[in-house]
Amino acid sequence: MHSNAYTFRFAATVTIVCSVLLAGAATLLKPRQIENEELDKKKNILASVNIRPAEGESFSRQKIQELYSKYIKGVVVDDQGNIVEGKTPDDIDPKTDTGLYPLYEYIKDGQPQAHILPVSGKGLWSTIYGYLALDTDCSTIKGITFYKHGETPGLGGEISKDWFTANFVGKKIRDAEGNLVSIQVVKGKVREGDPQAYHEVDGISGATLTGRGVTNFLRSELKKYEPFLKKMTEAEGGHING
Repeated sequence: MHSNAYTFRFAATVTIVCSVLLAGAATLLKPRQIENEELDKKKNILASVNIRPAEGESFSRQKIQELYSKYIKGVVVDDQGNIVEGKTPDDIDPKTDTGLYPLYEYIKDGQPQAHILPVSGKGLWSTIYGYLALDTDCSTIKGITFYKHGETPGLGGEISKDWFTANFVGKKIRDAEGNLVSIQVVKGKVREGDPQAYHEVDGISGATLTGRGVTNFLRSELKKYEPFLKKMTEAEGGHING
């Protein structure tokens, strides 16, 4: 029969060895985890402008990188709507670069097709992350993705499903006078024929608070980019130079 001291030493040794192994595994896997996160972001940026694999298929890591390099250009804008030369979204330090925002442009055949804005904010249980693509008129939604969240599966978690995000396509973030009104996730169904229907999408049954969170943070995020969007509507074709 082992003494209490032996039992304690054995337990301490096992704990230390396991801790070292776990720490080592975490350190070794960290670069891969960061790479996967960046790849997931690129995949969702592409998805926001409907660059997706065929049904039942999936993009390889190489294909995602290839398509992203071909079609997407990342820039940084300031709170006055100006392009910050020589800076990319990866260069932004959230702790020090306040007033600087990442933005992506979808370019096809040398012509701008959409401006893609990172959007995020509180839902019911979590911070929701996504990308909102606007047509070059800076008013019409071309697509949206919600790719990272902790909302309730089957309820608020439905925000990442195609049936929900498809409701945003073609909706307008501006009224007839050009004022920013954003998009509201309504409780229930959008009232067809109502002028407000252009700025509303159907809600998710049982997820009113998640929908309210999406409504609030979309408005907040669009306000950050409004100086840039206004400049784009005044520029011919809404093209980012450089």
